[in-house]
Amino acid sequence: MKNIIEIKNLHKSFGIEDILGKINLDIKENEFLTILGPSGCGKTTLLRIIAGFETATSGNILFGGKDLLIFPPHKRNINTVFQSYALFPHMNVEENIAFALKIKKENKDIIKEKVTKMLNLVNLNGFEKRRVRQLSGGQQQRVAIARALINEPKVLLLDEPLGALDLKLRKEMQIELKNMQKSLGITFIYVTHDQEEALTMSDTIVVMNKGEILQKGTAEDIYNEPLSAFVADFIGTSNILPGQMEKDFEVYIQGVKFHCIDKMPDTKDVDVVIRPEDVEISKNADKFPLKGEVINVVFFGVHYEMIVKVEDTLWKVHSTVMTKPGEIVGIDVSKELIHIMRR
Repeated sequence: MKNIIEIKNLHKSFGIEDILGKINLDIKENEFLTILGPSGCGKTTLLRIIAGFETATSGNILFGGKDLLIFPPHKRNINTVFQSYALFPHMNVEENIAFALKIKKENKDIIKEKVTKMLNLVNLNGFEKRRVRQLSGGQQQRVAIARALINEPKVLLLDEPLGALDLKLRKEMQIELKNMQKSLGITFIYVTHDQEEALTMSDTIVVMNKGEILQKGTAEDIYNEPLSAFVADFIGTSNILPGQMEKDFEVYIQGVKFHCIDKMPDTKDVDVVIRPEDVEISKNADKFPLKGEVINVVFFGVHYEMIVKVEDTLWKVHSTVMTKPGEIVGIDVSKELIHIMRR
């Protein structure tokens, strides 16, 4: 796939405060790309600059070979769906969806045809005359998406659009949005701070913090091969432990040697990342490399989360089998599940 948007050295500051550093990012045609990061990391500012609602301090955004930054928002062939939906309460569903086409003075028959198509797409047939106040949160979100898509943009920007929904509806809408993006064949750029949402929906994830891109990759790459302790800790849950590598493929964790699959030729002190679900525990503690005491257990429905104290270090362990607090267990980790990073 070729690039549809190329962001080059994009910088944004408010006074002396840098909101975005030198951002460089390529976004491909028909890609579902998620920008993920904590509050205040710059992800929404980046989205607003792409949309045209914020100005950049410096840099370029190329869209079809032209610098997007010189065009006003309504001439960018990009639409945005906000968390607040921003629907017109005095209009019904049909009028909300058709609003942009009426502003353009499109033919009435064309408007009706396109509105019908959008209602089918977002599963709101029969709701044409319903007032916005009569809709659920999920239905309002569908109207906002239909209104954004009726102009047939090449890129749809979504700024935490599921944040106001309850958990069950949010999960349902995640699947619907992904299916919608596939059927439309357009580029979605999605902003969220919800790690599970990003992992569930995205072709590509961009992790940001403090105005910088820390890592870009598939959900599998980001989860299984984090490039920094921040990414490892932000994407899911991790045990991040100090380690020492005397030679390649061997790392010492709490003074015990573990085999790994990494090389780190120019450094000795490293961070070791181990996901809680990758930790193996056993009541035959003496047969395992490390042993510790279970000090806390929480049931999460699909697994138990246990905190195991190994000397002065706490390990987080996920398992479908519960071990009671106070029991001594052994700990082991397969070499391919140990991830080494520079400290």
